[in-house]
Amino acid sequence: MADMTYGFQTSLPLPAFLTRVSGLAATWQRRARQRAELAELSDLELHDLPVSRDAAEFEMRKPFWRD
Repeated sequence: MADMTYGFQTSLPLPAFLTRVSGLAATWQRRARQRAELAELSDLELHDLPVSRDAAEFEMRKPFWRD
């Protein structure tokens, strides 16, 4: 049986491709959740981390796909 591959500049077999896509989706979901949680923190909680409000807002504005 021929090994099926699905382009997208990859020659991975379908199961490996789906595993990578699933991992990427999980990473994006984690980033979105963490940034939403960061938005909920008070200045005092940010100070305890320590993270400035400016740094927190910079991180919160990033799209989920950006590291």
